[in-house]
Amino acid sequence: MTTLRPSSSKAARTAGSARAGLAALLLLAPPAPGGAADADRRARILAPTADFSAAERWETLSGGTATNRKRFGAKAFSQFSAGLALARRADFFIGDGLFRRPWITAPASTRSADGLGPLYNARACQRCHLRDGRGHPPADDGDSRVSMLARLGIPAPGGARPDPVYGEQLQDLAIPGHAPEGRLELRYRERPVALAGGETASLRVPEYRIREPGYGPLHPATRLSPRVAQPMIGLGLLEAVAEADLLARADPDDADGDGISGRPNRLPDGRLGRFGWKAGQPGLRAQIAAALSADLGLSSPDRDAEWGDCTAAQAACRAAPHGESPEDGDVEAPELFIGKLLAYARNLAVPARRGADDPAVLRGKRLFYGSGCAGCHTPKHATRRDYPEAALAGQLIWPYTDLLLHDMGEGLADGLPEGAAGGREWRTPPLWGIGLTAAVSGHTQFLHDGRARNLLEAVLWHGGEARASRDAVAGMEPAERAALLAFLNSL
Repeated sequence: MTTLRPSSSKAARTAGSARAGLAALLLLAPPAPGGAADADRRARILAPTADFSAAERWETLSGGTATNRKRFGAKAFSQFSAGLALARRADFFIGDGLFRRPWITAPASTRSADGLGPLYNARACQRCHLRDGRGHPPADDGDSRVSMLARLGIPAPGGARPDPVYGEQLQDLAIPGHAPEGRLELRYRERPVALAGGETASLRVPEYRIREPGYGPLHPATRLSPRVAQPMIGLGLLEAVAEADLLARADPDDADGDGISGRPNRLPDGRLGRFGWKAGQPGLRAQIAAALSADLGLSSPDRDAEWGDCTAAQAACRAAPHGESPEDGDVEAPELFIGKLLAYARNLAVPARRGADDPAVLRGKRLFYGSGCAGCHTPKHATRRDYPEAALAGQLIWPYTDLLLHDMGEGLADGLPEGAAGGREWRTPPLWGIGLTAAVSGHTQFLHDGRARNLLEAVLWHGGEARASRDAVAGMEPAERAALLAFLNSL
């Protein structure tokens, strides 16, 4: 693993200069009508590199001029965007407090924090996103499951419909007087994988079931999709990428013949999905409202059911006391609360790259491109100049994602559609900050359900459109694989 400090090369020092970064990013504004020269310049900046002899200009500024260039330890994911205006910093810190605040059962004397549940997965947002990082599956039967949940659904035309009793998500906690919906039980079996150079890896194949169902059996057609919490960094920057830029990268019919056919998740209401493991939410506001409802059982202006994910079959849950009040717009998480959470979620900064000019990292970067990984994990994007967060507008960013859906093969399939996403499709997850997972979250478990214990295992699980890249990595000599992992850990 590379050393956790910013690169010290001349290229990296130039990248560390806010003035130099801004000079480049101004070129990334969407060109004015007829601005062919600007459009050409923008295309050149965003084009994938063919030179792996040194770090690219501005490459260490993963989040543009908003990059966190100071902290790379346990709090690396909890810093606000560099350049954030003072007024927005106040909103950020208020949002941080709300993100950490535990909710309590209604009715209570603390009316601004009551309304939890009745069925829920966590009492506070940060219980799933500890230190704003990546969740993990339970280590053993006594381990906490708050950073992993189970989505539920019955495949149907145009997506999935909820389980008629348990809804869209399994809530494993409940307020007094109500039964939790059940417990997710996880077991693994090991599967060896031969690698070039005489090495062998072992993959954990997960097996799931729901124990102690509190409201009778699930529908026989209901599919179960366990998912861990995703890192919170850079979400505003991803929201600021123009929809037209994402659609320009889509190739649903594989017209270029490269074996990669990424496509957008067009949601039933016509909006483009970009957040969540299957890009099932169109923006951060929708993502926040969905999490408040399903994870904590809270109503908000966008999801005003005070019982959260409780179904009509759970009559006692729907009849339980709630924390709504007229002064808060008859919701438990009012508009002011949502606005502060948005300020927080949008402005969690991406850490700077470490060791981007290290020879092993540069060799690994060449292998990353040569193996076709950059075909889905698109290195560079530009953010819109008209994005409402000024600190995030007009930036050159390096998230390593196309935010599109890809068929990842039967090994990773959950069989659960979401919007236009099929049961074998997943949104390309961003890779920025992935090398700091151990420092922030205390583990190195990856993929949607945390089955991979390290980055190599995560790569070896790739199938479908990524099968050729996976086979290329498996066929590398050990020194090449080590270089590839050094590159990934530098992100």
